[in-house]
Amino acid sequence: MREAQEVGGVEVRPIDVSHSDWDNSLEGPEKAPALRLGLRQIDGFKEDWARALSETRTEAPFADVETLARRAELPAAAMRKLADADAFRSLGQDRREALWAVRRLPDDDPLPLFAAAEARERGARELGAEPDAHLPLMPLGEHVAADYQTARLSLKAHPMAILRPVFAADYVLTCAATEAKRGGSLVQVAGVVLVRQRPGKGNAVFVTLEDETGITNVVLWARMLDQFRREIMGARLMQVEGVVEKSPEGVVHVVARRVIDRSAELSRLSEDHETDIQLARADVVANPQPPRRPSHRHPRDVRILPGSRDFH
Repeated sequence: MREAQEVGGVEVRPIDVSHSDWDNSLEGPEKAPALRLGLRQIDGFKEDWARALSETRTEAPFADVETLARRAELPAAAMRKLADADAFRSLGQDRREALWAVRRLPDDDPLPLFAAAEARERGARELGAEPDAHLPLMPLGEHVAADYQTARLSLKAHPMAILRPVFAADYVLTCAATEAKRGGSLVQVAGVVLVRQRPGKGNAVFVTLEDETGITNVVLWARMLDQFRREIMGARLMQVEGVVEKSPEGVVHVVARRVIDRSAELSRLSEDHETDIQLARADVVANPQPPRRPSHRHPRDVRILPGSRDFH
């Protein structure tokens, strides 16, 4: 699984208990340093927790989750946030394994299943040996959803890269493929909504969509707000049908004719069977299919993606 990503020619490395301080920092050679994400990226993580972790780490490396908790004297809440942010990979544990290890710590709230065993471990500072739980690997999509939930970004993959088969089945192009189309082409494109803006009292609304290949700038005439207001203002993941326009300077826009809110597809990131794709019918152009609605909700659906920057 990819654990770093290059952004603008700079390698960005993930949050990690063995390397991250409170603030983002630079690592590696001076001529080409990498950016290490700081613990401040984790929602709800406190600066004094980060300071205790960093100061303790300078004395000696952490051997495991239990050693870190004991030496840094971090509360259970801090340990759960670190595990949920997948910050224990340098200790050989991914998110699911780390969450299991954290829940076994004596100071944590016991799981109901193990509440009866609390008396045997009460007061113990060292955990006894335990057979490997053989936890199933967390799917990439669920990792990405959890990354956005805890740190508002993911270095593992873009959500649209995981959902691409779903949109490809509906003949939805990537942003890069849309950019390459000739002016006047009718296209369908989709992506995460980054920005919605309406300059002054202008007659146009501009929306920026992002996928795994880049961005697409969408123009919506103000008259479309009445027809598609809910989709335009509420979609976290938006699909647009429109016409490609290219200026003499090479600036590309898609002038929208139709807007669809595909935010419900984000729940697929947390599904184990991510390849269960609804194939498009042969007459999909004449009779477009409505978006497939997921059959269940995941706890992380409360907020999978961070909010966009919008006009009011």
